[in-house]
Amino acid sequence: MASARETLTVDSDGVRLAVHLSGPREAPPLILVHGYPDSSRVWDRVRETLEKRYRVIAYDVRGAGESDAPKATAAYRMAQLERDLSAVARAACGTRPFHLVGHDWGSIQSWEAVTDPAMRGRILSYTSISGPCLDHVFRARLKLRQSLKSWYIAFFHLPVLPPLFWRLGGAALWPLWLRRTERIRAEADPHQLRNGVNGIRLYRANFIARARQPRERYAQAPVQILVPRRDRYVTPALTENLERWLGPHRREIIDASHWTVLRDAALIAQRIDSFAASHEPAFASPAAAATAAAATARAGQPGANDADLAMRPSAAEAVPGAPLKPRASA
Repeated sequence: MASARETLTVDSDGVRLAVHLSGPREAPPLILVHGYPDSSRVWDRVRETLEKRYRVIAYDVRGAGESDAPKATAAYRMAQLERDLSAVARAACGTRPFHLVGHDWGSIQSWEAVTDPAMRGRILSYTSISGPCLDHVFRARLKLRQSLKSWYIAFFHLPVLPPLFWRLGGAALWPLWLRRTERIRAEADPHQLRNGVNGIRLYRANFIARARQPRERYAQAPVQILVPRRDRYVTPALTENLERWLGPHRREIIDASHWTVLRDAALIAQRIDSFAASHEPAFASPAAAATAAAATARAGQPGANDADLAMRPSAAEAVPGAPLKPRASA
């Protein structure tokens, strides 16, 4: 039986964010950040499983769902998106550390917090799905294959046309697009038009600035990267060779497409739970630790959707208070 869900409104620098909570109040907090052109509804199937033993917090990012939509493109810059996440965490978690999960643009923007030294110890674990860190991407060479897959990014920087696409039928036809390209029968989102139109500012506010001056950004929390093999928008290559930037991490290629959070909700929930549990102090009893370790081990067995899986604890992980530093290049 699903637990009762609550909604609260969180103020972030004058922008009201709609935050949806479920699961036991005393359970470990887990924040879900959706991508584009979705709202927090994209997590509904995943949270049905996770809310059984986590306090699940899914919020509509600025411009999407029931949250406010600032008109200025600058209001969608990465630094502001990180402040939004922090505001949600303060309101929903208090001072408790939390687990973080992002999909698509939710993953891209969450990297800003995950690589912020000020957030070290606040984020217990991070699961990234189909959304690389832009700084990592632009410090590497963008290969032709990914460039061809990313044609839509250039389109979103054009004047007039992108919003017009959504207003002239794109929003109404979005469920059909998902059915044709992802083989998903998704329910229509009543906020689809504003999700699509407002979310364009995410691309315009961040891509060119990051491409011109990518920064050195190191993960401050353990990272799990779930890589859909058949992703139409993000190639698996974008999450390869990240050891320089990551401390403890695992990377798993799953037999899935971009909207795996909709089509493979049970699988995604299991992977999130397994990784979060292995880094959750509340589950740190010997029995719970053994269960989490066994689940993680099963996830890594050949034939379990994992062409590439690496769980690499660093020396920093074993030393309390040691910063997560990049490994020396080979």
